[in-house]
Amino acid sequence: MRSRIVPIVLVLLLLVLQWQLWTGRGSVREVAQLQEKLATQKDANAKAAIVNERLSSEVNDLKEGLEMVEERARQELGMVKPNEVFVQITR
Repeated sequence: MRSRIVPIVLVLLLLVLQWQLWTGRGSVREVAQLQEKLATQKDANAKAAIVNERLSSEVNDLKEGLEMVEERARQELGMVKPNEVFVQITR
């Protein structure tokens, strides 16, 4: 009788471990989903880093030179210098 209990317990233990591996916390499916989320987040971080670098460069330009300020004022606000004539051509 005792010789049958040990293999049965071992088989049950193996089944429980397999169940945990495939469906429980930290399962194969969950790890695959987390890896996919990680890849998506890395892509978003890379895009955000590019945007941040561009904005940082623009801030440095604004801090160091008035040319950039003048250019932005002309483009976004339509500002002109004294004795300048603004001509807008529409198509």
